Amino acid sequence: MSTSNAVSAKHPVDEIPRLDRLFPLGLQHVLAMYAGAIAVPLIVGGALGYSSEDIAFLISADLFVAGVATLVQSIGFWRFGVRLPLMQGVTFAAVGPMIAIGTRYDITAIFGATIACGLFMIALAPVFSSILRFFPPLVTGTVIMIIGLSLMGVAGGWITDNQPTAQPRDLALAAGTLVFIVLLERFAPPAVARVSVLLGLVVGTLVAIPFGLVDWSGVGDAGWFAVITPLHFGLPTFPVAAVISMLVVGLVIMTETTGDMVAVGEIVDRPVGRRQLADGLRADGLSTMLGGFFNTFPYTAFAQNVGLVSLTRVKSRWVTAMSGVILIALGLVPKVAAIVEGVPRAVLGGAGIALFGMVVASGVRTLARVHFTNTNVLVVAISVGVALLPTVQPDIYAEFPDWFQLIFHSGISAGALTAILLNLLLNREQTRADSDQAVQEARRIPKSLSRPDEVRRAEAARAEAARVEGDPGR
Repeated sequence: MSTSNAVSAKHPVDEIPRLDRLFPLGLQHVLAMYAGAIAVPLIVGGALGYSSEDIAFLISADLFVAGVATLVQSIGFWRFGVRLPLMQGVTFAAVGPMIAIGTRYDITAIFGATIACGLFMIALAPVFSSILRFFPPLVTGTVIMIIGLSLMGVAGGWITDNQPTAQPRDLALAAGTLVFIVLLERFAPPAVARVSVLLGLVVGTLVAIPFGLVDWSGVGDAGWFAVITPLHFGLPTFPVAAVISMLVVGLVIMTETTGDMVAVGEIVDRPVGRRQLADGLRADGLSTMLGGFFNTFPYTAFAQNVGLVSLTRVKSRWVTAMSGVILIALGLVPKVAAIVEGVPRAVLGGAGIALFGMVVASGVRTLARVHFTNTNVLVVAISVGVALLPTVQPDIYAEFPDWFQLIFHSGISAGALTAILLNLLLNREQTRADSDQAVQEARRIPKSLSRPDEVRRAEAARAEAARVEGDPGR
């Protein structure tokens, strides 16, 4: 009888909590990722000189597509979606390349390159596991660290309002926001500390109001409801150099999402195999392609929400599906985006130091798994150096062709390419060993990955049979 009940029991990932628990749990995931989710359209829109109304539209489109992407990844349909509790949002990895593309061409080239990137990811998803050996922790950790370091210039630009020096008032506001975030991390309960960046933005904005630094003039004009119209800025264009630059970002996104899917699979006790991995990456590609059509950018799984699943031990994928519904609702309310756009840039700068610093720290954490020989130190050192060259000397590639500038001026794509090539050149034996290990692990993955519960029960039955056979007292 107990065996029958065990067979029919639903896995915690598939359980649907009651609505009185489902909504607050879903909202918690939204709060944990909200500051990171809105940062990219703020950065890109501001760097390209768009108006407050256009930036608010980019934020709305971002939230809307993030919600759709989260639903696809959590619930899934056909061969799209890993069907695990994952939150999707715009990746920071694309910020540098997108600003370079938008500066060289315009925003329609960003959307065209994003669509091409999405199609590339969908096509590559089934075979991506076979090229994972090119992205060991040495490469992925270096790339993630480079992303955070490259974005620090954005935080500085927010604080100085893109001027050579910062006003003391702006610097004090940024410092106060950052100190408040640190105090929350140190003294607040864990549930509050998880949203410390978001609370820092709220409190920093409230402090700035008496000084006249908050511009919410566009909130009154923004509607309570609006449809996110596709191709709002015009038909996408597809410059070859822009597309190539974004394809490099696509490889980084797929590597990042693979790590998140494997991690969350272990946390919720539903291991991710080859077929599920391909389904999850295919969903990433679909979301990225939709992003290009709906005036937003490439999407990936958000690592901070994987940490939240681990912290709360709430394994249901329907919780993140509810988060997707909340994000869609927020995206359809323009007033929300207009309020976000009115946050003072200095406050964003203070929060950005923490936010982008967390990205750097994530890269360092990944690199902590690496055995640092002199060769590996050299891979990291040269990759970071190449990536930061255009940051410290913005005109270094000014005399080079446009396609070269697009790929190398962002720093992120240049650093990623350098890390991949140096690892292949200097770590041939280790790369071959990683490849052999990946093949051996792939052979151990059961074929019936679409039925993980049955796989788990079969493995438990085999373990029980082996135990009974080895116990002479039975």
